[in-house]
Amino acid sequence: MNDEYELLDSGNGKKLERYGATVLDRPCAQAVWAPQNTSLWEKADARFDRVGGLNWEGRHKVSKAWNVEIAGVVMKLSATDFGHIGVFPETRELWQWIRTTLAEQKKKKGRDLKFLNLFAYSGGATLAAAQSGAHCCHLDASKGMVDWARENAALNDLQDAPIRWIVDDVIKFLRREVKRGNVYDGILLDPPSFGRGKKGELYKIEESLVTTLDLVNQVLSDDPSFVLLTSHTPGFSPIVLSNLLRQYHLTGRFECGEMLLTGKPGVNDLPNGNWARWINNE
Repeated sequence: MNDEYELLDSGNGKKLERYGATVLDRPCAQAVWAPQNTSLWEKADARFDRVGGLNWEGRHKVSKAWNVEIAGVVMKLSATDFGHIGVFPETRELWQWIRTTLAEQKKKKGRDLKFLNLFAYSGGATLAAAQSGAHCCHLDASKGMVDWARENAALNDLQDAPIRWIVDDVIKFLRREVKRGNVYDGILLDPPSFGRGKKGELYKIEESLVTTLDLVNQVLSDDPSFVLLTSHTPGFSPIVLSNLLRQYHLTGRFECGEMLLTGKPGVNDLPNGNWARWINNE
């Protein structure tokens, strides 16, 4: 499977990454060790830092937008004012797992599966699920990000795939889905530490996540496949995330771990968030 992402090095509170032919130097607080190869950092096309504000150096040298294939999904990237570029590559192994699991479960169950992606950002996981043949629902509170995800769908020839594109507050949407009786076989949620809904609704993970998970549990089908919970919030460790899921699913298999940015053998893995999942064994 083609993958044009690579972690080149990390250290001194930064990460050096290659996205296709473009090399970026950006902050990463957890990279507290010394870089392994200081000469590589000279190859950065652009650098971003937060010293005295949000600043790009060399941004003009980078294409306004460029496409990169990551874990079999083509993504449009762009150097935004906030330092994000439109993808979190630490989730790429989860995309592969979602794609493979949904394809296997579709064959096993003999029916089309429904996948729900909450806080879905630019759509990598949605498109990986769609590649498996699943019927998808992609939800984010930002219309700009949903539009970006739809562009990514077109890049992967999935513009006509069975994907619902929703701009809404997650909790309000889930409550409506419960009333409608809509259910899903696989659900991914990546709640922010702090966020705003479509109409300015406040989302704080410490206060809102349990409510969200209560509703997620109510929109699972009678024969579901999985629930996958990810987080970049400090303190929400793999065990914390796993314990949150165990409140609802007492049978089945639980797995958890760290999301990692990775490169060639010998390059230090860089933890960047955590995940936990419940898998239905029945």
